[in-house]
Amino acid sequence: MVGMKPKDVMPSAAVKFFGAGTAACIADLVTFPLDTAKVRLQLQGESQIAEGVGALKYRGVFGTITTMVRTEGARSLYNGLVAGLQRQMSFASVRIGLYDSMKQFYTRGTESAGIVTRLMAGCTTGAMAVAFAQPTDVVKVRFQAQVRLADGERRYNGTIDAYKTIARDEGVRGLWRGCMPNITRNAIVNCAELVTYDMIKELILKYNLMTDNLPCHFTAAFSAGFCTTVVASPVDVVKTRFMNSGHGQYSSALNCAFTMLRNEGSTAFYKGFMPSFLRLGSWNIVMFVTYEQIKKGMSRTQQYWESPF
Repeated sequence: MVGMKPKDVMPSAAVKFFGAGTAACIADLVTFPLDTAKVRLQLQGESQIAEGVGALKYRGVFGTITTMVRTEGARSLYNGLVAGLQRQMSFASVRIGLYDSMKQFYTRGTESAGIVTRLMAGCTTGAMAVAFAQPTDVVKVRFQAQVRLADGERRYNGTIDAYKTIARDEGVRGLWRGCMPNITRNAIVNCAELVTYDMIKELILKYNLMTDNLPCHFTAAFSAGFCTTVVASPVDVVKTRFMNSGHGQYSSALNCAFTMLRNEGSTAFYKGFMPSFLRLGSWNIVMFVTYEQIKKGMSRTQQYWESPF
């Protein structure tokens, strides 16, 4: 990322890799209920068609959270948290932690990086992360979509059971269900998120609007969260529905998108927009602020160990 002073030690690739995963896990712990509410709202039209008039009706972000707490208990807001943390540790480490390294790869080690180079780096690390961490995302979405029934019956009994059950019932390919729409979604998300953050932070520092500190990171992260939500929401809804679907429900991600359009109209692609924005905005703020602090702290520690006197 931009903003390093000459006297600062440039964080190594390993520092960025582990720092990004750790910061993303912290951000997930803070914002996970919003993510769960987003998933429930995105699936709502589909579940009503499948389950009939008696299906639960979620209204808005906080209405969804309130309904879940009343009908399923507060713990339901953190359904899939274990898989979510597994996802972030493996996923964010690649897509965020390797972003700067990929920029340097495309610029052949030079300092200047244009918009095209940044977009290419964001697309590359986003696709790499999905190919590596897709099973964790599938399990996370399945748990978040899982509604506890009156008799306490659950779709899966635990995270490991979910991996085993999906692999047994749907084959190993089931763990990579929705991989292509997820690659598309995360290429878009990564570009919107990282490139927007990178460029806004660079402009703030270039024109001396702020120094490289928390307010600067907050402003850049909030802007990145909003831009990402606007651009990525339609693909995110399709990804969520396709990954949660039963075997044979949709023939492909495109079929899922056309079915949504036919049954629910174009507005279905922006279902859950507000929780998506609240979640992505707050997630970006917590993640990037934490990531910047971890990088600085680890770099200072690294500098101390290399030159203790």
